[in-house]
Amino acid sequence: MSSNRERETCNSRHFTWLMKSCFPNPNDTVEPSLHPNSPTPSTTISSLPDDIVLDFLSRVPPSSLPSLSLVCRRWSLLLRSPHFSDLRRRRRLLRHTAFALAATELGLSAATLHDGAWTTSLFVPSFDAFSHDNFHSILSHARVASIGSRIFIVGRNATLQYDTWTASVSKRSPMLFPRKKFALAAVSGKLYVAGGGLRNAAVEEYDPRTDTWRVVSHAPRRRYGCVGASVDGVFYVIGGLRIGASEQDVFSRAGGGAEAHAVYASSMDLFDVETRAWQRSRTVPGGGCVVAACAAAGRVYVLTSHAVEISFWSFDSRKKCTGNNNNSNGNGGGRGNVCGEWCRIKSPPLAAQVRVDSRMRFSCVGMGDKVVLVQGTTTLNEGFVLVYDCVAGEWGKGVDLPEVYRRAAFVGVEC
Repeated sequence: MSSNRERETCNSRHFTWLMKSCFPNPNDTVEPSLHPNSPTPSTTISSLPDDIVLDFLSRVPPSSLPSLSLVCRRWSLLLRSPHFSDLRRRRRLLRHTAFALAATELGLSAATLHDGAWTTSLFVPSFDAFSHDNFHSILSHARVASIGSRIFIVGRNATLQYDTWTASVSKRSPMLFPRKKFALAAVSGKLYVAGGGLRNAAVEEYDPRTDTWRVVSHAPRRRYGCVGASVDGVFYVIGGLRIGASEQDVFSRAGGGAEAHAVYASSMDLFDVETRAWQRSRTVPGGGCVVAACAAAGRVYVLTSHAVEISFWSFDSRKKCTGNNNNSNGNGGGRGNVCGEWCRIKSPPLAAQVRVDSRMRFSCVGMGDKVVLVQGTTTLNEGFVLVYDCVAGEWGKGVDLPEVYRRAAFVGVEC
């Protein structure tokens, strides 16, 4: 009983251990004795305000974080909070890592890209509630996003949480509405989903602290096959097609040189999660179909296909502009204010014979000031990785994916 109480309240022994391990005293001096009539000071971790606890927790090395998260519930919540990530980001202590998640015959497996190399690991075997079929079914139609050290795998009817600190997977509450090929992004410590629903345009918000989903808005355009990203508190719903159009129609019309009436393939809607307000950007100049997107270095980056041409663009929402959106073409919302600025940047050095169609799959992962582009197909040349340096404006060749991960789900993690 006493051990449970100590674990919940973070007693002084835990505090003393932390202070000695993180801030050792090389002189090992003896503290002066107190007057016999003086009251004994009582300094416990529970008596300190959260901002002070966060300050010293944010200074510890990454290797200590998994064990510190197990000390007590209060520390665990503080270490998972956005404030903790903000402090470590300011101190340049966050590590950017790309994760590839795949269902293998042995279980759910991950490969991590860090310091230019892929490292593979098996973290959940196939047994009990987590079978190979369960993992494969969820991952085949899932979107993934990360909040701190946790990766959320959101499938059509199920949600899983993978904790990169403890290498464990747990079930979480599923979305309120079944979706397929929807947009997902993490914004300010919560998850947001939009699109992929046949009967509604609801935007759902997931709070990992309470493990609950709720509807917070309705998207101005109902999309299928869209992707999500987030920058500065804004949820971006990018590309896809209008509910009711076929996937073949997306590629044929987007490749024809003009944005189709039924297709949202090169458009983007912006949802401010704080004000609950929607904006839209201009479509990608020249049209085309967005096949992959992510956020990095404070911007949104998209890869587009226009017939046999592949192009790469960045979008900066901080450069505001208003005016009539004449590119809506009946896609919903009509004319109105548009925001942001598109900039075409250096295209990735893909093979000349690469042609994007419904069998080709690209994934973009933001890692700090870099974009990792992964090609995944059913052909023999699949699995190559390119890395774009957002500061230098140059592409570099990354290490190819191990074969088992070439049809994986990809996500960037900051921890």
